[in-house]
Formats: sequence, structure tokens, C-alpha cells
Amino acid sequence: MKHVIDNDAFGTVLESGAIRFRRLLPGPIERVWEYITDPEKRATWLAAGEMELRIGGKVTLNFHNAKLAPKDEAVPEWLQPFTGPMSLNGRITQLEAPRRLGMTWGDAGDGSPASEVLFELESQGKNVVLVLTHRRLTSNREGLMVSCGWHAHLGVLVAQMNGDPAPAYWSKFDQLQPVYRKHFPE
Repeated sequence: MKHVIDNDAFGTVLESGAIRFRRLLPGPIERVWEYITDPEKRATWLAAGEMELRIGGKVTLNFHNAKLAPKDEAVPEWLQPFTGPMSLNGRITQLEAPRRLGMTWGDAGDGSPASEVLFELESQGKNVVLVLTHRRLTSNREGLMVSCGWHAHLGVLVAQMNGDPAPAYWSKFDQLQPVYRKHFPE
């Protein structure tokens, strides 16, 4: 029996400082891989920016979250600082194209610890299961924001890949915050 994946399911807290999401996307696997690695396709759901696809390669993510939301959606005051543009740097830590991509998240280049994101893809018939795991979150505030952020961004990815209109983005954060706060209390 196949496990049914709810494309709006909450992330699962694995251990302190780690969360995992599962989403079912239309394949083939190479198409999903492009949405993760190609700057133009990635910009439609997460962030533009170059990725040197090699172990140790540089990752630059240029976020402009205001472009992901429906045009008429209001931005809650507490999320105003996240409308963009903003940049985040990292390094590729794992690479098995087109099935696995790991990278540091927020690498300041000064030796301070960065969290790590792992994208894992597995074909399931004509679809692809995406498992996204974010580890080494160092505070509950970071865990809360990362959990809400990935949940909202993955909703945009699901809609984008299915050819659906952009889903609510900012209001989704407001809906998600009380749920994820239970796992990452301030």
C-alpha cells in the first residue's frame, strides 16, 4: 500500500533543531531537480541565485518573497522585513544528481555554525516524492521561522509545478505560526 502524501501537511520535528517535510510533485525527477537547482525555476518558488553544483560549491540564494505572493495579498506587519530582497549564502555538502542535494544554510563564511538543508527526490510512478530536511537549527525562533517558511515555500512549489495559481503566502505564515510554535516555543 502506498503512503499518501498530503501536500499541505505540517513538517515533522525529528529531533531538537530538525524538521522534515514530504511533498508529492509531478515528475519526472529531472524536472523536479531543475526546480531545485536552476536559478530561474527556483526563483518561482524559493529564491534565485547561482549554485555551483559540486561538493563545496558556493550557493547564493536571493530571496524576493513579495514576488511569490498573490498580487493583492497583504503582508502582516511582523513579516514586512522578509518581503525582500535578501540574500543567503551556503555551500554544497551533498550531491547525487538528480536525487540528493545538501547545502549549508546561512553560511556567513566566518566559521560560525550554519544549519543544513537536504533535498531528497524519489520517483513514484509519474510523480516524485520530495523529502526536505532542515537540521542544526540553533534556536526556537530560527526553528519557527524556518518551519513556517519551508511550509509556505513548498506550497508555492506544489502550485507552480502543477500549473495552479499562486497560493496564499503571507496569510499562510499567520496560519502556520501557532502550530509550529508548539514545537519551537519562544
